[in-house]
Amino acid sequence: MFEFFSNINVDWMGIRKPLIALSILVLLAGLISAVGRQLTPGGTNAFNLGVDFQGGTFITAKFKGQKPSEDEIRSALRNVGANDAVIQSSIDKTDEVLIKVPLIEGTEEETSIQPQAGNTVSQSENQDANEQRQTVDEKNQVNKGRALVKQALDTFGKEAEGTKSLDEDEAAAYKIVGTDSVGPVAGEQLRNQAVIATLLGLLGILLFIAFRYDWTYAAGAVIAVFHDVLITLAFFSVFQWEISLTVLAALLTLVGFSVNDSIVIFDRIRENLALNRNVSLYNLTNNSINQTMSRTIITGGLVFLSVLALVLFGGEVLRGFSLALFVGVITGTYSTIAIASPIAIWWQDKIGTAKVKKVEAIKTERLASASRRSVSRRPIAR
Repeated sequence: MFEFFSNINVDWMGIRKPLIALSILVLLAGLISAVGRQLTPGGTNAFNLGVDFQGGTFITAKFKGQKPSEDEIRSALRNVGANDAVIQSSIDKTDEVLIKVPLIEGTEEETSIQPQAGNTVSQSENQDANEQRQTVDEKNQVNKGRALVKQALDTFGKEAEGTKSLDEDEAAAYKIVGTDSVGPVAGEQLRNQAVIATLLGLLGILLFIAFRYDWTYAAGAVIAVFHDVLITLAFFSVFQWEISLTVLAALLTLVGFSVNDSIVIFDRIRENLALNRNVSLYNLTNNSINQTMSRTIITGGLVFLSVLALVLFGGEVLRGFSLALFVGVITGTYSTIAIASPIAIWWQDKIGTAKVKKVEAIKTERLASASRRSVSRRPIAR
C-alpha cells in the first residue's frame, strides 16, 4: 500500500493536554457567542436558521429568454432588503428559479378574531379561530414575500400581467408561477426531527462500537463525535453561517467520517495489544496512531481537497453544506487523535489499575486468613 511518512514517531499522547485545551477554548467561544446573542436585547439568534427551520416563503419564477444568474438575482434581492434569501436553479427547467425568502418579522397584520361581548366561546370554536388566524397569517406572509421578490425581479423587466403566460405577454421578462409557505411550526418540527435523528445515530454508533470492541472505545468515539458536531456548530454561531437542511446532512456525514477514523485507530490498538503485551498502554497508543497516520493523511487529505473545491466553487446554494464539511473534516481528523484515543486509553488505564488493586486486595486477604489457620498440638511424652 502507498504510504506517506512511514516512519513517523510523534508523541501524540504527550501533547494531548494542549490539544484538548484548544478544543475547550473553541467550544467556550461558541457557547459565549450563542448565549450572548440570545440574551442581548435586540440581538440576533444563537444560530442563523434558514427558511427550512425558521419558516418563510418559497417562490418559483420563470424567465423569458436569458435567465439572470444567481448572483444577479441575489444582488437584486439584497437591494430590496431580502439579505438571507436562498436561490436555487432548476436542473430540468433551465428557465426557472426557486427563491426562498425568510419570514418577514414585524409586518404581520392584526388578524385576531375577538368574540362578541356576552358570547361564550367553546374550545372547538377557539381552535377554529386559531386555525383561521394562522391561515390568514400564512397568506399575509406569502403575499409580502411575493411582493418583495417581485420588487427585486422588476429590475430585470416587467412581470406578465394577470393570467397571461410569458408567450402571450410580449413585453414581460418573467412570471411568478408558484408560491408556497413553510410556517414556523413546520420549522420547529424539522428542528426536533433533526436533533432526534442525530441522537439516534450517535446511540447506534455507541452500541455498535461497544459490541465490536469495548465500551471504553465506544465512549471515546461518541465523545469525539459530540466534540466534532459542537465545534462545527460553534463556528456557525460565531460567524453566523446559515443553518439549513443541507447543513444537517453535512453534520450526519461528519458523524460517520469521524467514527471511521476512530475505528481504524482502535482496531490497530487492539491488534498491538495482542502482539505487545509488555509495552505500556501509553507507548502502544502512540505507536498505533503513528502507524495509521499515513492512511489518515491520504483519506483525510483527499476529502479535504474535495470539500475545499466545494467551498471555493460550490456557490451560495451549497455554502452551508461545504462550510460544515470543511470545519468537520479538520476537527474529525484532529479529534480522533486528540480526543477519542486519549479518552479511551485513559479509561482503560483506570479500569486496569482498579482491577490490579482488586486482585492485590484479594491476595492479601487470602494470605492473612492463611496465617490465622488453626494449628493442632501433639501431646508431649514425658
